[in-house]
Amino acid sequence: MISHPFPFHRCIAALLGLLPLCAQAEDAAYFIPQFLGAQYTFIDQHQDALRSPYAGPLSLDPRGDTEQSHTFGAYFGVPLSAHLQFYFDMEMFKGEGVSDATGLGGLPNGDVIRSGTNVLGKRAYVARRYLRYLLPLGDAHHTVEGAQDQLAGDEPDSRMEFKLGKFAPSDDFDKNKYANSTRTQFMNWSLFNDTAWDFAADTRGYTNGALVAYVAPGWALRYGIFQMPRYANGQTLEAPLTRARGEQVELALQPDADDWALRMLAFRNVARMGIYEDAIAIAAATGATPDIRADDSDGRRKYGFGANAELPLGDGGETGLFARAGWNDGRTESFAFTEVDRTLSGGAQLSGTHWNRAQDHLGFAIAIDALSHDHRDYLAAGGSGFLLGDGRLDYASEKIAEAYYQWRLIAHVDLDPDVQFVRDPGYNQDRGPARFIGVRVHVEF
Repeated sequence: MISHPFPFHRCIAALLGLLPLCAQAEDAAYFIPQFLGAQYTFIDQHQDALRSPYAGPLSLDPRGDTEQSHTFGAYFGVPLSAHLQFYFDMEMFKGEGVSDATGLGGLPNGDVIRSGTNVLGKRAYVARRYLRYLLPLGDAHHTVEGAQDQLAGDEPDSRMEFKLGKFAPSDDFDKNKYANSTRTQFMNWSLFNDTAWDFAADTRGYTNGALVAYVAPGWALRYGIFQMPRYANGQTLEAPLTRARGEQVELALQPDADDWALRMLAFRNVARMGIYEDAIAIAAATGATPDIRADDSDGRRKYGFGANAELPLGDGGETGLFARAGWNDGRTESFAFTEVDRTLSGGAQLSGTHWNRAQDHLGFAIAIDALSHDHRDYLAAGGSGFLLGDGRLDYASEKIAEAYYQWRLIAHVDLDPDVQFVRDPGYNQDRGPARFIGVRVHVEF
């Protein structure tokens, strides 16, 4: 316990409604920052040379490539009252992704989303800075352990939950027990999130916004609204929300914390976006190469849907199956996450308990990504987005397979070999296949 001769700051907080009673301020260590953890992830990844009769400005390097990436993070939380919390995270990225992290809808290194652009440099940055408030709707509660962006303590089983500030929409939406972390699970972009969900975010994957959720035993309903980037894959966020915004709503069903789960998502983006069909028509009329950015206009809309499921099979939930499906209209340009309009993925995680390595895991998964007709016609005419642009296109869906082994080397340290195979990279059956071999070292406290 931490006590103070006279808790002026807590009494002021009580007057502001942050504490139920000033007299109760001595019962908890409010306003005391807590270090919730730190992590370091190193990825060394090699891309083999691939068949490439032609290439464009955003193609996979046909000669192959080898690159390393490093991410560092430190995570803090501050309890402000019995139900109000503040979180603050710092991160830093160094290194590069193979082929400059372009040429695929499902890129092979999920951590390079934190790299931003060359303009941003490699300095430390604020990843998250937000308030979280829990409004109890009953007396039943459960205990949660401290973790990144999670203060330890009791939380009500039934509650309204509010978040306001800077964070990532994927912190709360499209979660999955077996495929959600590029630092401990699958590394490919198409396996840690629904790639057809073009969620609002800056270049590093974060944005400002608000979330409201109703959480009850067995189910939850969440709604979030966030700032969109001003330009595709841009770092500057657009304001106000009446001008541009990303909205999503998700219904999550899970009868028990250790049981199956099904999450159904719908989203809509409003931003200064281009329309593929219009860009193609302008190019045809002028004899130029289509440029989706030149067609950008305020008030354009993109919408889509997603679903993901997880099914524990045994070993205390450490062995199980997962699946995802996603679709967006594909009419307006891919804007914030990646260039995928339809996706389907599934896979499995197997606990190392079966070979006397309880802390280890083996994972295998496949994903199939596809484009809308307008998007593929745009690329075939020589257009480029922010990740794709071979100069031409003989279209086929992009097919991805990945396997990894999470080996607990010592306490808090994992060493993970990873292999990936991509057929028709960049949706182009004239090129590839592409093969990736990597090793990941993850340290977490």
